[in-house]
Amino acid sequence: MTVFIPDLRQTLPVPDKGIVSRVLQDDDTVKIVLYGFASGHQMKLHAAPVPAMLYFVEGEAILTLGEDTMTVGMGAFAHMPANLKHAIVANTPTLLLLVIVKIAH
Repeated sequence: MTVFIPDLRQTLPVPDKGIVSRVLQDDDTVKIVLYGFASGHQMKLHAAPVPAMLYFVEGEAILTLGEDTMTVGMGAFAHMPANLKHAIVANTPTLLLLVIVKIAH
């Protein structure tokens, strides 16, 4: 299945409160989700059993990857190995693309 989106920023409106998401692709090998975070909202510290990648489409956030915490903005990218604890707190309205790599066991 081919997926083409000319501008991710136009795909999902960032909410005034809370977090919204839209699944862009979900098949046997990958799941791709676009998240919109209202300013001040967060995804609490957690880990996933598979590798994943984050791409910040717009906004500014505090990103925690393992023991490291940093401020990130538009264009920031992170590859996370399986089981890495991570968290996100949006400082401003933020759009985040999450790519989850599914691994067959």
